[in-house]
Amino acid sequence: MEEISQVMEVPVSDQVNVFGQFDSHIKKLERQLGVSIVDRNGEVRISGSSKGVKRARAVIRELTELSKRGNIIQEQNVDYAITMSMEENEDVLLEIDKDCICHTVSGKPVKPKTLGQKEYVDAIRNNMIVFGLGPAGTGKTYLAMAMAITAFKSQEVERIILTRPAIEAGEKLGFLPGDLQSKVDPYLRPLYDALYQIMGAEAFQKNMEKGAIEVAPLAYMRGRTLDNAYIILDEAQNTTSAQMKMFLTRIGFGSKVIVTGDASQKDLAPGTASGLDVAAKVLSNIEGIAFCRLTSRDVVRHPLVQKIVKAYENYEAKESGVKQRFPYASGNSYPQRKSRNIDHGKKH
Repeated sequence: MEEISQVMEVPVSDQVNVFGQFDSHIKKLERQLGVSIVDRNGEVRISGSSKGVKRARAVIRELTELSKRGNIIQEQNVDYAITMSMEENEDVLLEIDKDCICHTVSGKPVKPKTLGQKEYVDAIRNNMIVFGLGPAGTGKTYLAMAMAITAFKSQEVERIILTRPAIEAGEKLGFLPGDLQSKVDPYLRPLYDALYQIMGAEAFQKNMEKGAIEVAPLAYMRGRTLDNAYIILDEAQNTTSAQMKMFLTRIGFGSKVIVTGDASQKDLAPGTASGLDVAAKVLSNIEGIAFCRLTSRDVVRHPLVQKIVKAYENYEAKESGVKQRFPYASGNSYPQRKSRNIDHGKKH
């Protein structure tokens, strides 16, 4: 294959951000796209196959533009830009970057970082009920929280209600010290963390005392009607079908609901159907309800988390295929034979 060489400019002020510490981003580009990248006083020379050079040039141009907008280029940005370039899908990051939901108390903008996250945020804006389904690290809860706080601050809703099932993931609630609220607080901690980061601890405590923000286990929702509220149900894969139905029928006028969950991390008793799985089957064709399915490509934590999620997805897909081909293999139960009532005294 014929090799070509192209030159492009990257402003000196953006080079450290775009190239990464010890040129880590550039080295990743070289490995994954099969090119050679050399910088000489702001002039970047890219050498390799025509396809590789074109993709590398598009990625560097996109990362440079993100840097000019004030973004700190992270490894996840580089990985996603490379993935999109391989699919001939350029400038995706630039388009996504325009959508700023809000800012944290430290001034950091909260934005979707992948196409899947952008579709999730848009679905929340356009629907009354949204189910955000996907693995850990895809921003399901954090983006939902950002949208809720933004709506609350702009007075679109009067309060925020955050809930999750206090199911025991291997431990027993009875062994935890304190009253019931103290026992369930650890299960609600991820929701508190997001609130502190986006709203600030002082504003959170003030609104909690006024009743404008409520964080409670799912069992506390029974018998209530929730009007003019932003309601988030987290870890919904651990609800039963009855609990999910109970929750969804609490919704009143002027409310918006976001349900998040990861079907691969259920802590329900064996044989118990997940309310999230049932809802996906029952409600998929109802107008005003959207289902957004995020994947390992939308993981925005450490790149290693994305690899872990992908590895588990591949393993579970393989295991599912084996069970379908050999349903009665070791570890799978055999079907029970139906007993026949035979009257041995009857003459034929």
